[in-house]
Amino acid sequence: MQLKAGLNSHQMRLMMDTWRDGCLVLLVIFLGHMISAQEVPLDPKLLEGLPQPPTITHQSPKDYIIDPRENIVIHCEAKGKPRPSFSWTRNGTHFDIDRDPKVIMKPHSGTLVIDISGGERSEAYEGVYQCTARNELGTAVSNNIIIRQSRSPLWSKERMKPIIAQEGESLILPCRPPAGLPPPIIFWMDNNFQRLPQSRRVSQGLNGDLYFSNIQTEDSRSDYICYARFPHTQTIQQKQPIAVRVLNMDSMNDTLAVYFNDSGLFSDKPSEERAPTFMIPSGSSSSKLVLRGETLEMECIADGLPTPEVSWMKLSGEIPSGRASFLNFHKTLRITDVSEADAGEYRCTAKNRHGSTQHTIRVSVKAAPYWISAPRNLVLAPMETGIITCRARGHPKPTISWSMNGVPIENAPKDPSRKVEDDTIIFSEVQTGSSAVYQCNASNEYGYLLSNAFVNVLAEPPRVLTPPHKVYQVLMNKPALLECASFGSPIPTITWFKDSRSSTLEGDPYVFHKNGTLEIHVSQAFNSGKYTCVARNSLGISENHVYLEVKEPTRILRPPEYRVVQRNRDVVFECKVKHDPSLVPTMTWLKDNTELPDDERFRVDSDSLTITDVTESDAGTYTCIVNTTLDEDLASARLTVVEATPTPAVIYGQPDAPTDLELTDPGARSVQLTWTPGDEHNSPIKKFVIQYEDGLHESGVWHNLTEVPGTKTTAHLKLSPYVHYTFRVLALNDVGYSQPSAHSRLYRTNPAAPDVNPSNVSGFGTEHNNLVITWTALTGLQSNGPGLQYKVMWRQQDVEEDWTSVNVASVSRFTVSGTPTFVPYEVMVQAMNDYGHGPKPAVVIGYSGEDFPAAAPRDVQVLVMNSTLAEVHWSEVPLRSVRGRLRGYKIHYHRERSLHRHNSHHSERRTESFGPHKTSGKLPHLHPYSVYSLHVTAFNGRGEGPASSVQRFETPEGVPGVPSYFRVSGSDLDKLTLEWGPPHERNGRLTGYTLKYQTVNSSSEVGVLEELNLPTNHTSVTLHNLKHSTRYKFYFSAKTQKGPGPALTDEALTIIDKAVPIAPVFGNVSSSVNEDGALISWEYWGLEKHLYVEYIIDDSDEDWHAENVNGSQFHVLKGLKEGLAYKVRVVARGHDDETLHHSEELLIKVPAMVSPQVDIATQGWFIGLMSAIALLILILLIICFIKRNKGGKYPVKEKEDAHGDPEIQPMKDDDLTFGEYSDEDHKPLKGSRTPSSGTVKRDDSDDSLVDYGDSGDTQFNEDGSFIGQYSGKSERDTSRGHESSEPPSPVNAMNSFV
Repeated sequence: MQLKAGLNSHQMRLMMDTWRDGCLVLLVIFLGHMISAQEVPLDPKLLEGLPQPPTITHQSPKDYIIDPRENIVIHCEAKGKPRPSFSWTRNGTHFDIDRDPKVIMKPHSGTLVIDISGGERSEAYEGVYQCTARNELGTAVSNNIIIRQSRSPLWSKERMKPIIAQEGESLILPCRPPAGLPPPIIFWMDNNFQRLPQSRRVSQGLNGDLYFSNIQTEDSRSDYICYARFPHTQTIQQKQPIAVRVLNMDSMNDTLAVYFNDSGLFSDKPSEERAPTFMIPSGSSSSKLVLRGETLEMECIADGLPTPEVSWMKLSGEIPSGRASFLNFHKTLRITDVSEADAGEYRCTAKNRHGSTQHTIRVSVKAAPYWISAPRNLVLAPMETGIITCRARGHPKPTISWSMNGVPIENAPKDPSRKVEDDTIIFSEVQTGSSAVYQCNASNEYGYLLSNAFVNVLAEPPRVLTPPHKVYQVLMNKPALLECASFGSPIPTITWFKDSRSSTLEGDPYVFHKNGTLEIHVSQAFNSGKYTCVARNSLGISENHVYLEVKEPTRILRPPEYRVVQRNRDVVFECKVKHDPSLVPTMTWLKDNTELPDDERFRVDSDSLTITDVTESDAGTYTCIVNTTLDEDLASARLTVVEATPTPAVIYGQPDAPTDLELTDPGARSVQLTWTPGDEHNSPIKKFVIQYEDGLHESGVWHNLTEVPGTKTTAHLKLSPYVHYTFRVLALNDVGYSQPSAHSRLYRTNPAAPDVNPSNVSGFGTEHNNLVITWTALTGLQSNGPGLQYKVMWRQQDVEEDWTSVNVASVSRFTVSGTPTFVPYEVMVQAMNDYGHGPKPAVVIGYSGEDFPAAAPRDVQVLVMNSTLAEVHWSEVPLRSVRGRLRGYKIHYHRERSLHRHNSHHSERRTESFGPHKTSGKLPHLHPYSVYSLHVTAFNGRGEGPASSVQRFETPEGVPGVPSYFRVSGSDLDKLTLEWGPPHERNGRLTGYTLKYQTVNSSSEVGVLEELNLPTNHTSVTLHNLKHSTRYKFYFSAKTQKGPGPALTDEALTIIDKAVPIAPVFGNVSSSVNEDGALISWEYWGLEKHLYVEYIIDDSDEDWHAENVNGSQFHVLKGLKEGLAYKVRVVARGHDDETLHHSEELLIKVPAMVSPQVDIATQGWFIGLMSAIALLILILLIICFIKRNKGGKYPVKEKEDAHGDPEIQPMKDDDLTFGEYSDEDHKPLKGSRTPSSGTVKRDDSDDSLVDYGDSGDTQFNEDGSFIGQYSGKSERDTSRGHESSEPPSPVNAMNSFV
């Protein structure tokens, strides 16, 4: 189909129509009341069985600009039942995608993918595309999708001549970017890609040019570059740089005189200041056209010196503040989301101190079509009536045209049930098979709108779409919304019920919405319960159950209070909360609206916040927030921290009892109590507790009535009727409670009818012909008056209309006799006294007593599954024979006997129970090869009914049980004799026995497993040719045709042949005794690895002592007592620590040791004394040597004096210097020279080597020693003169070779 559309594809929101044709309006309103459009629900499960015409769900935009570097994807998605098929047109003709291998259509979709990766030009696919989705119920079409390729053309090459401008003049630098698709974004930058600074004087216009209101010398630069960014392809292009040189008059004349040989080319006067003139727009007025919903941008850029200021105003109204903004230093006015009200004249004014200028812009607002009421899908039942409306606005007024299934409606098949009235199609008494998709096209010269709406003629029974058993939780006194979304054709009507289906909900407090939602404005506790929503139409009924839970709001009963605390003290903020018991609250504490500090001093408990060792930083506002899943409450208090000041000790105590209790303002059920507080004893009273005594019903017992804050001394008390009240008051502070006050005068309330009825009413039967009604009796306080009785009422549900009642007193139980067996009764219990009846009681459903079931299960059959499991099947008992509530079935069964003649008779009886809906059950853990009998019964709350006929069955053979015994009865060197008894539970006919055995060594390693089959008539066997002194492990089991049963195990050891001598395993056992102990040595040839040396005092009764020798062949026994004799032997033990071999016993004697002669030369004290004496003698010798040499000269000194070397002068004693010091060759020690003055400089540190070295050139080894120990001057030194007094350094020497 052809759509009316302009090239402008913007979709707009439009205003409602203000007038319609009178008759058409009346007709539409009338039909709107008759039928409402409804959508086919999107629930996939529901859609499976519902036919639906196609609906376009996703399509590409009308004006679709593509990137030439990527594949072209044109979207078209639709839903429908059956699944729609798709086709396309291009430029108004059919587009055969099968003929173009580059074009594919996605499966189950109408989306086209055009592959241009092979080098194809995307321009070849430009054009106008339209998608069609059709199934057997109709055809939907998409918008006209105009495909255009994005373009970012290159900038035309041009030579930009330098611009020379006079200072103060205006200047425009043109940009003129190439026309792209979409248009590029313009900005000015320099060579360093930095944006050029803009101001009121220099700014960029909407056309991209750069405007200078007046140019200054600092504007001189050679890199004014205009950049164009093409957003679709993300490419940036630049214009050739523009050079601008701004000259004042002197420099301009000098510069240009060179070229023009004329020094007077420009005036010597600078550019004078001037009034503003507009650079853009030109003239005194201009006009601008803008479409509704678009953005309007107007600009006024003026030149002038000084720089002008620009202001804006609207001549015919106010500039919309919420949508208007001033940009570009107030030179641009932008208005977003333009409406018709924005049309008119706008004036911009440019002004400086020399004058002003104005420009008027006349703005016209046009509108592409926009929806007032887009057509909606319509679901109708056969013979129903409905309408589709298509209302659009625009300027000029759009033209409305209709199509059906993509064909203009005037060319579509005629339908007598359809009538087109301008923008409305009226359907009356539609017929099955008239489903179709209708297209509405609203167009004018600025654009078009296209919308699909189907008419689906369906006949569907109601379906409730709200999930079943949904639970709604709301707070008390808050609104509740219970949903009942439904679908059906005709549209279902919704009714609501609460709890029972006795009456429809209507009137206050219920509000019923058109979509089926039930609203309760103010929810109360009694609104909780089960709600049923019922959807009905002419084809059926559907219902759904939801549940409403009304919760108590969360409230902070005791909020945190303002605290003033001294530093380093503790503080507690309380936060007592009341909440609904079924909701779990979460308590959060904040400090100054942020999380608490991560500090262990802050401890959060269930109802408090404790801060220990308070500091100044803890001061602030603390907030307690209590959250549940439904609500929250919060409370705050401030903490002030003060310095601790020495104050006299304060004695805190409990408050004194309140006094002067007075009752005023008496009422039927209220009275006001006032009192005078007692002394607080330095601790403020936090609250008062008011208690009462009921002298009429519970004399001497005090009950808490209410509490009030400690700042109040008055309480308004709510009372109950028929009570003799006496009141007293207690005060509470941080120390504790006061003593109770003196009680008040007696206050009597008048009797009244009961306010409540008994609770926990129930009805049940104890016999097959009775109904027992029970309840919880009222307390004396609840009786409200004398003569308390209970009116017990009952009637058989759905049978009796009249209630039977009886009045009883002082009981909480009543039995109704002569009732039918197990029938439902409606029961009520109402309280009453001498002053009237209580409120109308709630109805409770109870059942009369049950009787034993009258029938037995029939068709009992047994299916034997295997030797230990059988399955029993039966038919259900008739419901009328249950005579109660069927609880299930029981199978009673027992084992009569075993099929084996040797097994004894068993009579164990067992029972298995199954649910009331079961007609089969399994009997586990049966004995194989046995005969069982069983019968089945039905049971209810009273007991079991008659038994079914007895069924007998046999279980097949199974594997036998364990043999009754298995033992080794005899052992020898190479044989073992085994005995056994048959199993007690043969579970079939025994076919033999299986004996398996293998060797086991000392490390628990096993040998090859041997197997031997034995006949059933054997009870013993002898195994020959076994290894001597070897352990064997046996596995013995019986077997039937079903296989072997569980095995018994045993172990046995063949004995050593006593007749044949066994080679010894120990030999050459010897011993020797010395000071370290007794050395025992031996030879060992055995296989056991666990060897021990055992010893015992000779002729003693104690046990052998053992020491592990770890596989060696010698061992030293230490700690033997001197003078005693010991018996010693070497033993080898097995893996079970049993002694297998031992050597012959040795008898060794430990001699008594005589104390040796002490050699004084080896004693430590003597050696230390001798060392001290030698050290003392050495010190004395050194002192004598020093005394002898003091002040004297030696031949060495004379020799030194003869040489006259200034570096070898003696050091003076008073300077702590050495005298002559040389070795045999008279070579002085390097580093010990003295200055020519003969003294050692000690200005720095006494420990410094520099003072004695070579001014930092002295070399050291790795261990810190000198590299050269000695050095001296020789004959060759004299040839170098005395330039330096330092000896040669190795480092310097190495450097000299470089």
